[in-house]
Amino acid sequence: MSRSKLLMTVVGRLLAGVLMFALLFFLPAGTWRYWQAWMYIGVLITPMFFVIAYFMRKDPDLLERRMRMRERRTEQRKIINLSVLFFVLAYILPGFDIRFGWSKMPAWVSIVAAVVMFLSYLIVFRTMQVNSFLSRVIEVAENQKVIDTDVYGIVRHPMYVGMTVLYVVSPIVLGSWWAVIPALVIIPVIVFRILDEEKALEKELPGYMEYKQKVKYRLIPFVW
Repeated sequence: MSRSKLLMTVVGRLLAGVLMFALLFFLPAGTWRYWQAWMYIGVLITPMFFVIAYFMRKDPDLLERRMRMRERRTEQRKIINLSVLFFVLAYILPGFDIRFGWSKMPAWVSIVAAVVMFLSYLIVFRTMQVNSFLSRVIEVAENQKVIDTDVYGIVRHPMYVGMTVLYVVSPIVLGSWWAVIPALVIIPVIVFRILDEEKALEKELPGYMEYKQKVKYRLIPFVW
């Protein structure tokens, strides 16, 4: 993919994401005066423009890998399909929560959650910096090597650490306690995704078995 086409694809998907979030947030809320939603979009989307600029210059191949959406593994497709409903619920419920006043969450709680969300995004960014082979789908690229330093020296799946925290705190950023319930489904989804992903890596990525012996924990040090 040429750089110009890659840039158009990445920016196009980013703008589509902004539109999707706007529909999920503001339609259920029934108002544009939903400051938590504006904060969420700002905290999530604004850094992405800097990330796109960074990787377009430093590692466009990684961006191209991140644009791949079609999973080849049947197990992964099943996991994704099962999680879609909970994903939508976690992002639609906050708007209704704001409209009907179910949670009445203090503003400072949402702001602190937004800080946590940004920090979790930094984990994702650092993981992308360290591992150029980080694809959105489960695959092993030609000449791919095991990364066992930096964040990969702490846990085997640092990207999932960042994404899990980001997703779980999202409803709190949006001002809803109730939406945390469907958001928590991300945890078993990530667990099943990791277990299946590691089966593929053990078979297809040279050195991964040795890496598992070196770095014992998948997501949380001393726990799992």
